[in-house]
Amino acid sequence: MKGTTRSKGRAPQGDGTARDDERAPSPSLSELITLQWQREREDLDLQNFLLAIYFMRLGTLVDRAYDRYCQKQFGINGGDMRLMLALRRSGPPYVKRPTDLFRALLVTSGAITKKVDRLVDAGFVERSVDPSHSGGFLVHLTKKGVHVVEQAIEHLANQSALAPAMARLSPEERKQGSDFALRMLSALEQTEVDVPEEEEAPVKRAGKRR
Repeated sequence: MKGTTRSKGRAPQGDGTARDDERAPSPSLSELITLQWQREREDLDLQNFLLAIYFMRLGTLVDRAYDRYCQKQFGINGGDMRLMLALRRSGPPYVKRPTDLFRALLVTSGAITKKVDRLVDAGFVERSVDPSHSGGFLVHLTKKGVHVVEQAIEHLANQSALAPAMARLSPEERKQGSDFALRMLSALEQTEVDVPEEEEAPVKRAGKRR
């Protein structure tokens, strides 16, 4: 990489010994990936490319840890828990249409149907008839589901996979990071195209079969 030089085969300065606390820490895997791409494509401005990689890796690491927690504690995956979180944040009576759910969670209507099926089987959500849409249905949390999702919220707040890293940052740094992530998400979400109304049909039909 340009601007970076390393000595090869040189003995350390001083008495030839170095204490552990004086040695530079090894780069993290993400830092190594950054250095490799900067070396391989030094002709490009890689800021957006690398930032996308950081977001994807961060999401994967957090999602993987949360999925393990949900599987172990409640027998459902992290994606299914996100549906329950979407219902919970809507406030009492914790009800949403499938259309609202797949738009909020950025998944397909078919994926929502499968998630709802699994959560109904687990006793965490129920379906009810949607009086405003012929053949449609509503999804709402059960009492059992509310109890479970409250535990999940508290776990995310207090024991998230982000907690060790966040503890190393100052309050101002944490706020700046949250503000930056929110601004980026808001800008990206404004470019998302709304799902056509006809995509609601498979969800309605799936609800009719049950």
